[in-house]
Amino acid sequence: MPDECIFCRIAAGEAPADVVYEDENFIAFRDILPQAPTHILVIPRMHIASSAELGRGQEQLAGGLIIIAKSLAEKEGMAHRGYRLVINCGSEGAQQVPHLHLHLIGGRQLSGALG
Repeated sequence: MPDECIFCRIAAGEAPADVVYEDENFIAFRDILPQAPTHILVIPRMHIASSAELGRGQEQLAGGLIIIAKSLAEKEGMAHRGYRLVINCGSEGAQQVPHLHLHLIGGRQLSGALG
């Protein structure tokens, strides 16, 4: 665990967060700068800097991010209306924290459809 990684510190219980889900491999918490009424980050406890570092054998980890986000969307009452899942990768992809994370965003009509 890199000492300077805030998400590693949250996963270890060393930094505060509004945790909405956790198990042995993942933790999910509310974003401190939400872009919508519901904005939750889902992260693996293992430090992986970005999706660019994922490789063969990590399909279960990558899929786990999506399955947990789907479950949280249901729990938050927005699954039937719709929501957005976003993974930013690298500086040009607007990734701000160098720890793989998935954004679950919803609770209102979102704009800026990508296709």
